[in-house]
Amino acid sequence: MRPMAAAAVLLALLAPLSAGSVETSAKAQPARPNVVVILLDDVGFSDIGSFGSEVATPNLDALAKGGLRFTQFYNSARCSPSRASLLTGAYPHQAGVGHLEAIAIEGSKGLHGKLSDRVVTLAEVLKSAGYYTAMSGKWHIGMSRGVAPWQRGFEHSLTSPAGEIYYPDQPQPNAKRLYIDGREVAPNSPEVGAGYWYSSDLFVDWQARFIDDARRQRKPFFLYLPFVASHFPLMAPPDEVAKFKGKYLRGWEVLRRERFERQKRLGIVAPDTELPERLSNTYDWDKLSAEDKDRFDTIMAVYAATISRMDRAVGTLVERLKQANELDNTLILFLADNGGNGESGPDGRLRGDDPGGARSIVWAGMNWATLQNTPFQYFKHYTEEGGIATPFIAHWPKGIAAELRGKLVTEPSHLIDVMPTLVELSGATYPKTFNGHAIVPMQGRSLTPSFRGESLSRAEPIFWEHEGNRAVRDGKWKLVARFEQPWELFDMSVDRVELHNLAATQPERVRQMAAQWDAWAERSQVDKWVHAYDPYLKGKPRHNWGGGETPERPWAMKR
Repeated sequence: MRPMAAAAVLLALLAPLSAGSVETSAKAQPARPNVVVILLDDVGFSDIGSFGSEVATPNLDALAKGGLRFTQFYNSARCSPSRASLLTGAYPHQAGVGHLEAIAIEGSKGLHGKLSDRVVTLAEVLKSAGYYTAMSGKWHIGMSRGVAPWQRGFEHSLTSPAGEIYYPDQPQPNAKRLYIDGREVAPNSPEVGAGYWYSSDLFVDWQARFIDDARRQRKPFFLYLPFVASHFPLMAPPDEVAKFKGKYLRGWEVLRRERFERQKRLGIVAPDTELPERLSNTYDWDKLSAEDKDRFDTIMAVYAATISRMDRAVGTLVERLKQANELDNTLILFLADNGGNGESGPDGRLRGDDPGGARSIVWAGMNWATLQNTPFQYFKHYTEEGGIATPFIAHWPKGIAAELRGKLVTEPSHLIDVMPTLVELSGATYPKTFNGHAIVPMQGRSLTPSFRGESLSRAEPIFWEHEGNRAVRDGKWKLVARFEQPWELFDMSVDRVELHNLAATQPERVRQMAAQWDAWAERSQVDKWVHAYDPYLKGKPRHNWGGGETPERPWAMKR
């Protein structure tokens, strides 16, 4: 089931992209670094080995060992908002994507469902500095509304408009369209990939050809690799799933405690960190039937397989960079777009005779999301740590001091920091206007001091809003609230897992930080959230993936 990336039809399609790869191998590397940004979809904080997982991820772990791990790096709690923020250096609402692409509200300030003209992308900025720019993977920030990667600075692209594609023959609507440089192509077309490909491998095959094309043009390159792994419907080759079947029969609580202990040994969390109890509407593994345990084991086996196969694809990319003599001067950034996904609630979903196959339906659900986000509480959508904390790795042999490799960076950072980092390293000029539009200033700060072992101080707090969930992180303090709920205050230097609410004892700090959030929301195009905006509600009560009552056993499971 391995994709045939080197098939002649693909090489013929992009002959210039592969020409001269051997002849140019000895050419001098650019003084400025190449950049590869790898983004995962719906992957939790602890899902890779160097952040505590039992899933073997040797290639990502090697990047961590040779680079830096950021233990307090943040995303924006949801797919489209995070992608918009990552690519623009602005907060999601400033970028026009305060929610999913599906949400475009007439008259709103930041719910446009597409990238706004008031921001520029990393591709646009680095292209102006002479970089070759390309992407392969998921977009989901406005293609249905006329905003596509080839219109926002990417010279070459293999694009899935909204992701969820693992195989060339899936029946799901989102898996039936791909675009090559703006031209729609059927996923099973030989122009996309020969053989029965798996998308993690396919996207890396295209990245390899982009590397060759950039070298042929003697340009530094900026490559964006947004995998669809590990978004539902979860899919992975059967041999990969088989590696994990049976490994999750001990249940989420046992495995969560084991991840937690590994995290303490690795230094990801402090030795005295507490592990929160499971949420009230998750299930007690010991009360499940053998049939239900087998069902949940299968679900997590498929999820783990997506992680493992993604890691193998990353290894292929790293090897290609080595072969091209580009690895030493390539900055690789690795992260996820939100925390583990509790959607589908405690039951998860498992349908189809071939779990992980193209016609199966597998969603991990809330119980396994609790494991994925170890040691944190809550999930994607929420602004508690479980929704916004991501594993983050920076690897750059030429640019990260040798004595720092394998070290941890513990200061808070955010997606908004990627743009100023790459502007600094590329020598690009961040524009005040672009294509006749005034541009939102960069909101973050460069991460480059961490590459020299220096601290990352911030002049401004970090802010969040998603679906009315909101938060402020100012130094060691975090103020956080769920939709229509009161603010809670936590000292993150001693309580990263948000167990001890200090709001009642520090009301003045709560008022001051809440005022900071209000001022940020006003200047950052943040609309007041209302139920009617959520396309998944459709008049139903709001989802309750973070609390509430649950039956004694999963009677509601859909077989």
